[in-house]
Amino acid sequence: MRDYILLFINGREHRLRGEDAFAPITDYLRYQTGLCGTKVVCSEGDCGACSVLVGDLEGGKLRYRPVNACIQYAYQLDCRHIVTVEGLKVDGVLNPLQESMVDCHGAQCGYCTPGFVVAMSYLFDEGKSLAENEIKDGLTGNLCRCTGYRAIIEAGLSVDAAAFKPVCELYPDEPMVNAFSSCREEPVAVHFEGKSAYVPVTVEQTIEFRQEHPEALLVAGGTDVSVNLNKGRVELSTAISLANVKGLSGIERKSHGGRDYVVVGASVTLKELEEYMAGLEPEFDYILWVFGSPQIRNAGTLAGNIANGSPIADTTPYLLAMDAEVEVQGREGSRRISFNELYTGYKKLSLKPDEIIIRIHVPLPGEGELLRLYKVSRRQHLDISAFTAAIKIELDGDLIKSASVAYGGVAEVVKRLDAVEGVLVGQSFSLATFRQAAEMARKQVDPISDVRGSRDYRRQLAENIMLKFYYETADERELVCP
Repeated sequence: MRDYILLFINGREHRLRGEDAFAPITDYLRYQTGLCGTKVVCSEGDCGACSVLVGDLEGGKLRYRPVNACIQYAYQLDCRHIVTVEGLKVDGVLNPLQESMVDCHGAQCGYCTPGFVVAMSYLFDEGKSLAENEIKDGLTGNLCRCTGYRAIIEAGLSVDAAAFKPVCELYPDEPMVNAFSSCREEPVAVHFEGKSAYVPVTVEQTIEFRQEHPEALLVAGGTDVSVNLNKGRVELSTAISLANVKGLSGIERKSHGGRDYVVVGASVTLKELEEYMAGLEPEFDYILWVFGSPQIRNAGTLAGNIANGSPIADTTPYLLAMDAEVEVQGREGSRRISFNELYTGYKKLSLKPDEIIIRIHVPLPGEGELLRLYKVSRRQHLDISAFTAAIKIELDGDLIKSASVAYGGVAEVVKRLDAVEGVLVGQSFSLATFRQAAEMARKQVDPISDVRGSRDYRRQLAENIMLKFYYETADERELVCP
């Protein structure tokens, strides 16, 4: 068993042991390697100043994505290549994007600038020019308080993409691929002053570690737990990273029982899922797009969003309304749990202590079904939901044959509104029917008041969303059931 975390940083090998393995990678970059271009501002993954490129081994080569380094702990990054803003220079000279940021006056205080450069460098890594909307989308996770975004966007539009040298040319894959390929066959155990981190390579090893350490934090993307660690809300004694576990990646479309569905591995990132769902299910694709910044979606996973068990989770209403299933595995083998039976209370799941999520089976809407997903927050991007909803109905002519209604932010868990579904089923698709359902929705929810919204506000949303669904789908109904 290996006793160190293997990293390459700007093409150079690093072996992290002891304290270094249990801190955000930003600490190692800044204090151990002197790479201070990577800034730390929020320590929450909200501002993007800490953005770095992380190269992961996929299909025999490294694929790079921007992530927030402040919430990526070293034990999550075993067998990865990290490229910082300093590492983007070409032979010691600023690359075309860095030059363009200078020429277009894309920095004032400069604190956020390295993050913008890293995020935009990723966009240009394929060597093609970008439209303004592509640049804006790619920079959603990067905040600037003094320069103003126009100068930064102009810098991106002014880049000669053909002159941009991709990361794979700056740092040839072969030495790192060879090192990672051999090391990823070996599990890792690192210890320091009562803390332990394990990086298993098989599901069986993961279950074994979990059985031996029931107190362990199971970490995939870490976009929630790492924030809590940074802010001192939780203490780390033992962590199990899923970064190198085989068999948890990949997305596959299948058909069963007359319905199409997508099988999502537990290590699949939200960004990978978003790209797969684009054009396949636009409602869910949109929810994934506004889930968080590209840096968050490049790290966070669907399984992690599920396991976190938040009552305002963005993905849960869709999974609940579609009767998705979570496949788990433990000492006694694997089993599937209906999403309707997954949560037993606030952040409590019906998994046995040794079980882990390995796959999620996500149905897609079928013929004659209307689906809408809703997220209500103060901002479109980079904001936690105040209220979420999924409404799906199946029509038979003008009658509602079946209905699934799931609301988030209205109880201690995301919940199905069975009474509302009962009002809808068997009734005509009409404004009168949905007014009755809206009144029932208001009665069935029991939200709290907090910083994101009052109890009365959420109850009003519960009512209004039913009517919004009707008005949005009234014309579409004619296309679904002519």
